[in-house]
Amino acid sequence: MNDIELTLSDTTRLIAELATRVAHLEDRQTITDLVAAYGPAIDAGCADAVAEIWTSDGVYDVDTGVMRGHAEISAMVRGGMHQGFVQKGCAHIVEPGHVRIDGDTAVATGKSMLVVHGDDGFSVLRATANRWELIRTEQGWKCARRVGRVLDGRPEARELLASVDEGLTEIRVEE
Repeated sequence: MNDIELTLSDTTRLIAELATRVAHLEDRQTITDLVAAYGPAIDAGCADAVAEIWTSDGVYDVDTGVMRGHAEISAMVRGGMHQGFVQKGCAHIVEPGHVRIDGDTAVATGKSMLVVHGDDGFSVLRATANRWELIRTEQGWKCARRVGRVLDGRPEARELLASVDEGLTEIRVEE
C-alpha cells in the first residue's frame, strides 16, 4: 500500500511538473508567433493588425521616433514613408530571438532586417536590434514596449542585444 501511495504521489507531482512545462512551452510559442506576426502584417500594410500586437497603451520606440498606443502605431503603418515601402515591395524579416518568460511578463530579444525593392532590385535598408517587452493580458500576450536600434556600430544596439538576461522595464498591465 505504501508503494502505491508513493507511486501515486510521484505521478501526481510529475503530471503537475509536466503541465507547468507545457504551459511554458505554449507561452513561448505564442510569444514567438506574436513577434513573427509583425513582419507579414506590416509588409501587407495592415495597420490594425500591426497595432493589435501591442497593448492599447503600448510603446514602439525606434531610433527614428517613439509611438505610443494603437493610433500612433497605426498611423506609422498608414504613413507615406511606410506605404511607399509597401507599394514598391518590402520585407520585414524578424528572427524569433531569445525569449525569457517570468510569470505574466516576458522579454524577447533579437534582430530584424528591412529589405526594400528599388530600381536596382532588393537591398537591405536597415538591420535592427530589438527588445520586445510583453505582458499577458486578458486577450493573451501583447507587446507593452518594443525598442529597436539600428545595428550601425552604435553601442545602443549592442547593449540592447546584450540585455537578454535583464528583466523588464517598468510596464503597466492593462486593466
